[in-house]
Amino acid sequence: MTPKRCKPQTYGRGPAATRDQRAMSQKPAWLKPHGKPWGVSSSQVVYDNPWITVTEYQAIAPTGRPALYGKVGFKNQAIGVVPLHDDGTVTLVGQNRFSLANYSWEVPEGGAPHGEDPLDGAKRELAEEVGLQASDWRHVLRLELSNSVTDEICHGFLAMGLTPTDTAPDETEDLAVARVPLREALDAAVAGHMPDAITVALLLRVHLMAVRGELPADLAAAIL
Repeated sequence: MTPKRCKPQTYGRGPAATRDQRAMSQKPAWLKPHGKPWGVSSSQVVYDNPWITVTEYQAIAPTGRPALYGKVGFKNQAIGVVPLHDDGTVTLVGQNRFSLANYSWEVPEGGAPHGEDPLDGAKRELAEEVGLQASDWRHVLRLELSNSVTDEICHGFLAMGLTPTDTAPDETEDLAVARVPLREALDAAVAGHMPDAITVALLLRVHLMAVRGELPADLAAAIL
Protein backbone atom coordinates (compact mmCIF):
# COMPACT_ATOMS: atom_id res chain seq x y z
CA MET A 1 0.00 0.00 0.00
CA THR A 2 1.41 3.36 -1.01
CA PRO A 3 -0.04 6.27 0.98
CA LYS A 4 -1.28 9.21 -1.04
CA ARG A 5 1.15 12.09 -0.80
CA CYS A 6 -0.51 15.44 -0.36
CA LYS A 7 1.28 18.75 -0.74
CA PRO A 8 0.53 21.20 2.06
CA GLN A 9 -2.57 23.13 1.13
CA THR A 10 -4.20 26.27 2.43
CA TYR A 11 -7.98 26.35 2.42
CA GLY A 12 -8.28 29.62 4.32
CA ARG A 13 -7.74 33.16 3.15
CA GLY A 14 -5.26 35.98 3.61
CA PRO A 15 -1.51 36.58 3.99
CA ALA A 16 -1.17 34.41 7.10
CA ALA A 17 -2.44 31.38 5.21
CA THR A 18 0.00 32.07 2.36
CA ARG A 19 2.96 32.40 4.74
CA ASP A 20 2.01 29.15 6.43
CA GLN A 21 1.92 27.29 3.11
CA ARG A 22 5.24 28.77 2.00
CA ALA A 23 6.99 27.88 5.27
CA MET A 24 5.84 24.27 5.04
CA SER A 25 7.15 23.90 1.46
CA GLN A 26 10.73 25.02 2.19
CA LYS A 27 13.29 22.29 2.89
CA PRO A 28 16.73 22.98 4.44
CA ALA A 29 19.74 21.66 2.54
CA TRP A 30 20.79 19.40 5.44
CA LEU A 31 17.69 17.26 4.95
CA LYS A 32 19.30 15.61 1.90
CA PRO A 33 19.20 11.77 2.26
CA HIS A 34 22.31 9.58 2.21
CA GLY A 35 23.11 5.95 1.44
CA LYS A 36 21.05 3.26 -0.24
CA PRO A 37 17.34 2.62 0.34
CA TRP A 38 16.01 -0.67 1.70
CA GLY A 39 15.57 -3.51 -0.79
CA VAL A 40 13.16 -6.45 -0.84
CA SER A 41 13.92 -10.06 -1.85
CA SER A 42 10.43 -11.41 -1.20
CA SER A 43 7.23 -10.58 0.66
CA GLN A 44 4.21 -12.38 2.05
CA VAL A 45 0.94 -11.07 3.46
CA VAL A 46 0.44 -12.74 6.84
CA TYR A 47 -2.70 -10.91 8.00
CA ASP A 48 -5.41 -8.82 6.39
CA ASN A 49 -8.64 -7.14 7.53
CA PRO A 50 -10.70 -4.16 6.29
CA TRP A 51 -8.34 -1.66 7.99
CA ILE A 52 -4.79 -3.06 7.91
CA THR A 53 -2.52 -5.52 6.13
CA VAL A 54 0.51 -7.09 7.82
CA THR A 55 3.28 -8.08 5.40
CA GLU A 56 6.47 -10.01 6.17
CA TYR A 57 9.52 -9.13 4.08
CA GLN A 58 12.84 -10.75 3.38
CA ALA A 59 14.60 -7.43 3.10
CA ILE A 60 18.03 -6.05 2.30
CA ALA A 61 19.20 -3.32 4.66
CA PRO A 62 20.97 -0.15 3.44
CA THR A 63 24.18 -1.76 4.73
CA GLY A 64 23.69 -4.72 2.37
CA ARG A 65 22.80 -7.13 5.17
CA PRO A 66 19.73 -9.40 4.87
CA ALA A 67 16.97 -8.58 7.36
CA LEU A 68 13.55 -9.87 8.34
CA TYR A 69 11.00 -7.05 8.38
CA GLY A 70 7.32 -6.80 9.17
CA LYS A 71 5.17 -3.85 8.08
CA VAL A 72 1.65 -2.85 9.02
CA GLY A 73 -0.01 -1.27 5.99
CA PHE A 74 -2.98 1.02 6.61
CA LYS A 75 -5.94 1.14 4.23
CA ASN A 76 -6.89 4.66 5.33
CA GLN A 77 -4.96 7.87 5.80
CA ALA A 78 -5.27 9.29 9.31
CA ILE A 79 -6.95 12.65 9.84
CA GLY A 80 -6.63 15.05 12.78
CA VAL A 81 -8.45 18.36 13.23
CA VAL A 82 -7.93 21.22 15.69
CA PRO A 83 -11.34 22.96 15.95
CA LEU A 84 -10.26 26.45 17.04
CA HIS A 85 -13.04 28.77 18.21
CA ASP A 86 -12.91 32.56 17.96
CA ASP A 87 -12.23 32.88 21.71
CA GLY A 88 -9.11 30.69 21.57
CA THR A 89 -10.76 27.53 22.87
CA VAL A 90 -10.62 24.12 21.20
CA THR A 91 -13.10 21.27 21.15
CA LEU A 92 -11.69 17.91 22.24
CA VAL A 93 -13.11 14.39 22.46
CA GLY A 94 -12.60 11.76 25.15
CA GLN A 95 -12.95 8.04 24.61
CA ASN A 96 -11.77 4.63 25.71
CA ARG A 97 -9.09 3.27 23.37
CA PHE A 98 -8.69 -0.46 22.70
CA SER A 99 -4.97 -0.93 21.94
CA LEU A 100 -3.54 0.46 25.20
CA ALA A 101 -6.74 -0.14 27.20
CA ASN A 102 -6.76 3.47 28.36
CA TYR A 103 -8.90 6.60 28.28
CA SER A 104 -7.71 9.25 25.85
CA TRP A 105 -8.53 12.94 25.32
CA GLU A 106 -7.76 13.96 21.76
CA VAL A 107 -8.51 16.37 18.96
CA PRO A 108 -11.18 14.97 16.61
CA GLU A 109 -9.55 12.21 14.57
CA GLY A 110 -10.47 9.57 12.07
CA GLY A 111 -9.60 8.09 8.70
CA ALA A 112 -10.12 8.78 5.03
CA PRO A 113 -9.68 6.21 2.24
CA HIS A 114 -6.57 6.56 0.11
CA GLY A 115 -7.55 8.51 -2.96
CA GLU A 116 -10.00 10.72 -1.07
CA ASP A 117 -9.07 14.36 -0.54
CA PRO A 118 -7.93 14.53 3.11
CA LEU A 119 -9.95 17.73 3.51
CA ASP A 120 -13.16 15.86 2.78
CA GLY A 121 -12.25 13.35 5.47
CA ALA A 122 -11.47 16.15 7.92
CA LYS A 123 -14.83 17.82 7.30
CA ARG A 124 -16.62 14.52 7.81
CA GLU A 125 -14.80 13.68 11.05
CA LEU A 126 -15.36 17.14 12.53
CA ALA A 127 -19.09 16.92 11.88
CA GLU A 128 -19.47 13.31 12.95
CA GLU A 129 -17.51 13.51 16.20
CA VAL A 130 -18.27 16.96 17.61
CA GLY A 131 -21.07 18.41 15.47
CA LEU A 132 -19.09 21.29 13.99
CA GLN A 133 -18.44 22.67 10.52
CA ALA A 134 -15.86 25.29 9.54
CA SER A 135 -15.60 28.08 6.98
CA ASP A 136 -11.79 28.33 7.16
CA TRP A 137 -9.68 25.19 6.70
CA ARG A 138 -5.88 24.97 6.70
CA HIS A 139 -3.75 21.90 6.10
CA VAL A 140 -1.01 22.51 8.68
CA LEU A 141 0.91 19.27 9.19
CA ARG A 142 1.76 15.94 7.62
CA LEU A 143 2.91 13.19 9.98
CA GLU A 144 4.42 9.71 9.74
CA LEU A 145 2.97 8.16 12.87
CA SER A 146 5.22 5.13 13.35
CA ASN A 147 7.53 4.87 10.36
CA SER A 148 9.67 2.02 11.71
CA VAL A 149 6.85 -0.52 11.40
CA THR A 150 3.88 1.12 9.65
CA ASP A 151 3.19 3.22 6.55
CA GLU A 152 0.45 5.27 8.25
CA ILE A 153 0.32 8.91 7.17
CA CYS A 154 -1.66 11.59 9.00
CA HIS A 155 -2.93 14.88 7.59
CA GLY A 156 -3.47 17.55 10.24
CA PHE A 157 -5.90 20.43 9.80
CA LEU A 158 -6.77 23.64 11.57
CA ALA A 159 -10.49 24.45 11.37
CA MET A 160 -11.77 27.98 12.12
CA GLY A 161 -15.02 29.87 11.60
CA LEU A 162 -16.89 27.13 13.46
CA THR A 163 -20.67 26.67 13.51
CA PRO A 164 -22.85 23.78 14.76
CA THR A 165 -24.03 20.95 12.53
CA ASP A 166 -25.47 17.47 13.02
CA THR A 167 -23.34 14.76 14.62
CA ALA A 168 -23.14 11.15 13.46
CA PRO A 169 -20.61 9.19 15.55
CA ASP A 170 -19.52 5.72 14.54
CA GLU A 171 -21.60 2.94 16.08
CA THR A 172 -18.58 1.81 18.14
CA GLU A 173 -17.77 5.29 19.49
CA ASP A 174 -18.90 6.51 22.93
CA LEU A 175 -17.49 10.06 22.98
CA ALA A 176 -17.32 12.81 25.57
CA VAL A 177 -16.84 16.38 24.32
CA ALA A 178 -15.07 19.27 26.08
CA ARG A 179 -14.30 22.83 25.03
CA VAL A 180 -11.19 24.21 26.74
CA PRO A 181 -8.63 27.01 26.16
CA LEU A 182 -6.01 25.89 23.63
CA ARG A 183 -3.19 26.86 25.98
CA GLU A 184 -4.72 24.68 28.71
CA ALA A 185 -5.03 21.78 26.28
CA LEU A 186 -1.42 22.27 25.15
CA ASP A 187 -0.17 22.31 28.75
CA ALA A 188 -2.04 19.05 29.42
CA ALA A 189 -0.61 17.48 26.26
CA VAL A 190 3.05 18.32 26.94
CA ALA A 191 2.64 17.28 30.59
CA GLY A 192 1.72 13.79 29.37
CA HIS A 193 -1.97 13.90 30.25
CA MET A 194 -2.98 13.75 26.57
CA PRO A 195 -0.25 11.56 25.01
CA ASP A 196 -1.98 10.92 21.67
CA ALA A 197 0.70 11.80 19.10
CA ILE A 198 -1.61 13.54 16.62
CA THR A 199 -3.06 15.70 19.39
CA VAL A 200 0.32 16.72 20.79
CA ALA A 201 1.74 17.55 17.37
CA LEU A 202 -1.26 19.56 16.16
CA LEU A 203 -1.64 21.58 19.35
CA LEU A 204 2.06 22.48 19.22
CA ARG A 205 1.71 23.38 15.54
CA VAL A 206 -1.22 25.72 16.11
CA HIS A 207 0.53 27.36 19.07
CA LEU A 208 3.59 27.94 16.85
CA MET A 209 1.35 29.51 14.21
CA ALA A 210 0.09 31.94 16.84
CA VAL A 211 3.65 32.79 17.90
CA ARG A 212 4.71 33.38 14.28
CA GLY A 213 1.77 35.63 13.45
CA GLU A 214 0.19 33.11 11.10
CA LEU A 215 -3.23 33.46 12.73
CA PRO A 216 -5.57 36.47 13.01
CA ALA A 217 -4.17 38.85 15.64
CA ASP A 218 -7.16 38.65 18.02
CA LEU A 219 -7.14 34.87 17.89
CA ALA A 220 -3.38 34.64 18.42
CA ALA A 221 -3.69 36.95 21.42
CA ALA A 222 -6.38 34.72 22.91
CA ILE A 223 -4.12 31.68 22.52
CA LEU A 224 -0.93 33.26 23.84
